[in-house]
Amino acid sequence: MELKPILKKQGKKILLIVLDGLGDLPFPETGKTPLEAASTPNLDRLVKNSATGVHIPVDYGITPGSGPGHLGIFGYSPIKHQIGRGILEALGVGLEVKNTDLVVRGNFATAKYEGETPIILDRRAGRIPTEENKRLIAKLSEAIKEIDGVQIILKSGMEHRFAAIFRFPEPLSPSAEKINDTDPQATGVPPLEPRGETVEAERAAQVVKKFLQKAAEVLKSEEKANYILLRGFSVKPELTPFSEKYGLKPGCVAVYPMYKGLARLVGMEILEVKGSSIEDELLALKNSWEDFDFFFFHIKKTDSYGEDGAFENKVRIIETFDTLLPEFLSLSGCIICITGDHSTPCVMKSHSWHPVPTLIYSPYVLGGLSDRFTERECLKGELGIFPAVKLMPLLLAHAERLKKFGA
Repeated sequence: MELKPILKKQGKKILLIVLDGLGDLPFPETGKTPLEAASTPNLDRLVKNSATGVHIPVDYGITPGSGPGHLGIFGYSPIKHQIGRGILEALGVGLEVKNTDLVVRGNFATAKYEGETPIILDRRAGRIPTEENKRLIAKLSEAIKEIDGVQIILKSGMEHRFAAIFRFPEPLSPSAEKINDTDPQATGVPPLEPRGETVEAERAAQVVKKFLQKAAEVLKSEEKANYILLRGFSVKPELTPFSEKYGLKPGCVAVYPMYKGLARLVGMEILEVKGSSIEDELLALKNSWEDFDFFFFHIKKTDSYGEDGAFENKVRIIETFDTLLPEFLSLSGCIICITGDHSTPCVMKSHSWHPVPTLIYSPYVLGGLSDRFTERECLKGELGIFPAVKLMPLLLAHAERLKKFGA
């Protein structure tokens, strides 16, 4: 339902902590998920005084990307607002996106050639260092400035990721983004050829195809990052700003560009984080605590290690967060939600459709139903299994920011 008519101007702050890819499945060697295997005394204490449940990011059986996963927990329908990764990466690295732009996220990759055909060996080029990424982007930018009257704008992200803008001479319609990813989502196979589903998209796809050919020539002598893959073509979307939708002043604490892009897309202010650790993010949160009503606090590595199948590393990140939890709890005048945007089971090495554990800590919970913050224990909680888009109304209610509905 529309919340605007019942929003209150005053109330508690909301701290939404997202451990990316948090949900998991039992690992064969342990029979436990990373949450179950981790030593989490602080979470275990907190969960007993919290409302718990699991959320469905998009719909039953649907595996979400990071964009839909986050849009859902921000309260935007990921089905209605289908947004490519490109816009998120571009906004996340600080690029201005215009209505003449087709944007896409790039991955540096490793390929071998069988004749003239590239075969993908590593879709992430060994997660090259960000400094190496910057060198390669400078090399590509110098060599490829324009194709068929379309300006090419490239900017580095973190590790193997970058953003690309194809700036056309005229505004683009939404149909221009209907181009398939070139990332085959597998190794040992060739990349996919970009093809458009509409006339406008096919015209853009031909420019993209020429760009990929030129980029492959420029990178051919590189040892690791000798190819690029593209994902998530998109044009500039229109969304109701978060502040208008919920009556909150929102801030984002994140390190990776894509998640900054997600936050910027809905109108959140991006806070400066000096460093890349959870501790660095926590310091940025504390420094800006008085300036915002709502904080989106993002932790990435739970997802990265899930995708790598690195069970012990995912356990370690969860334990690191647990040791820092008392510092989050020391922040006054807020309600806290801890969840993920989707599940990334180590055994699958990918995102999945499985429900995501969720905890809401506030004075207004039944509590006492879950003994630990794990997938199985959260299923016992008072929130049950619920759609991710219902999380924000719950948080607003716990923060005393919703009026009574009706007479």
